Amino acid sequence: MEQKRSSERLVFFTDAVVAIALTLLVLPLTDLVPELVSEHKPAVEAVTHNWSKIVSFLISFLVIGRFWFVHHRIFEHVRAYSTTLVRVNFCWLLTIALLPFPSELIGAYQSERFTVVFYLGTLLASSLCHTALVLIVRHDPQVRGDAEPVPDEMFWNFVVSSAVFALALVVGFIKPGFGYYALLLLAFPARLVRRALGRAGK
Repeated sequence: MEQKRSSERLVFFTDAVVAIALTLLVLPLTDLVPELVSEHKPAVEAVTHNWSKIVSFLISFLVIGRFWFVHHRIFEHVRAYSTTLVRVNFCWLLTIALLPFPSELIGAYQSERFTVVFYLGTLLASSLCHTALVLIVRHDPQVRGDAEPVPDEMFWNFVVSSAVFALALVVGFIKPGFGYYALLLLAFPARLVRRALGRAGK
């Protein structure tokens, strides 16, 4: 088991990978400029003719940003790391590093079943890794050290969010055009968990 300094290095490394993934998201948009110049088209067409790519960029940027924020909330409860924690964290980083690829596919093949399933499956895998990280921190006192325990509400938020991603994946497989809309349910897990825990506490 490594000391606190090493856990901070793990966080810094994770932040660097996330920053690179966010940068890669915008590259398909910057590639549009040389194409417009070579075809002697007006600059405004970079926006007016590429709405799907721009929307997929914005959505994926927000998704990665949200995952990064949540990851930092988890690591507020980490003081050291175990081999298991590092392995699961690297699995999570794999999903983040991979995300620009299905995001680019969305811009070109937005309603195809494979594209929808690939994208939503990547999000589900990332959410499951978060849930696994929380389980490790909750049940390994050496990882947690003197930090506060992970609240039940945080744990159940991850569980419900993973269930929403799984539902979106199923919907996307059956009806590709509706898979993305199922992600709107992510606005509700926190409220549902608070209500459920409130009732359980009575």
